[in-house]
Amino acid sequence: MSSIKNFLELPTDKQIGETQHFFLIRDGFPVSPGHTLIISKALRTDYFELTPDEKADLDNAIGLARSLVESEFAPDGYNIGMNCGESAGQTVFHFHCHLIPRYIGDMENPRGGVRHVIPSKGSY
Repeated sequence: MSSIKNFLELPTDKQIGETQHFFLIRDGFPVSPGHTLIISKALRTDYFELTPDEKADLDNAIGLARSLVESEFAPDGYNIGMNCGESAGQTVFHFHCHLIPRYIGDMENPRGGVRHVIPSKGSY
């Protein structure tokens, strides 16, 4: 389990952008160059606790994250993911969405994408 209980404990100088309801940071343990976290300004456990206004603003935050990634990197694609609940791999129980840039050749066969969260389920 992570020692961080919520992302509001992070220093504000880690923030690289914000929208009305979210702030953005680079992931501390990036999967790929540019891996960005979109984090709710209000403490919400997961996606299902976001208000309708927050859910609407999430699209703006994802767009901003993509723009920031593309200003520094040249990804070929993206995975967008949220872990909701401990059984889904969530370790910090404060809503955050991962924007993970993908690059040609970063894995041998990317077919299946996020389906690979359960080994053997990604290939079909």
